[in-house]
Amino acid sequence: MLFPRSEVIELSPGAFLLRGAAESVAERLLVEIQLIITESPLRTVMTPMGKPMSVEMTNCGELGWVSDLKGYRYENHDPITSRPWPKMPTVFRDLARHTAETAGYTDFRPDACLINRYSVGSKMGLHQDRDEKDFSQPIVSVSLGLPIIFQFGGTHRTNPKVKIELHHGDVVVFGGASRLAFHSVGTLRKGDHPLTKSYRFNLTFRQS
Repeated sequence: MLFPRSEVIELSPGAFLLRGAAESVAERLLVEIQLIITESPLRTVMTPMGKPMSVEMTNCGELGWVSDLKGYRYENHDPITSRPWPKMPTVFRDLARHTAETAGYTDFRPDACLINRYSVGSKMGLHQDRDEKDFSQPIVSVSLGLPIIFQFGGTHRTNPKVKIELHHGDVVVFGGASRLAFHSVGTLRKGDHPLTKSYRFNLTFRQS
């Protein structure tokens, strides 16, 4: 699959914003998201501290990221349906591998894709992606729908942070020295996107 060239902005060593890199396949991604949701519905999960997350989520791929009172982890079955997670669509995998390679990470083979749906008021607090076994593999994060503020820092919670607005079709790739960087997503504001209406979707690809 061919993807158009996109503007590449370095956020920090090893971390890059690829402006509009997913825009050409965005409608296909959203169709596939709806098909995945029919198999493994969106749900609100609890953190290990017993607090509900404000985003709704589901997964596709060989493994899916889950959270409950027992902790954060990957499971090969959807705990709601007791079935394997839906297969990762080819367009998902191709986009993840292409954008990772554009950012300098060759041979990225994601086996998990976390799908988050943000509604008005949803946000994601400051955190690290550290539930994976191999930190040599990057994270690829795709934005679809309404814009939102993204903050990206360093490997310590108190490090200075870059604040940027993510738009429909933008992709953030981070690995190497920034693989364990703290990052957060601001509160989704009211809006009306032609493809996602009042929502924002995020696809996070990982090699678990």
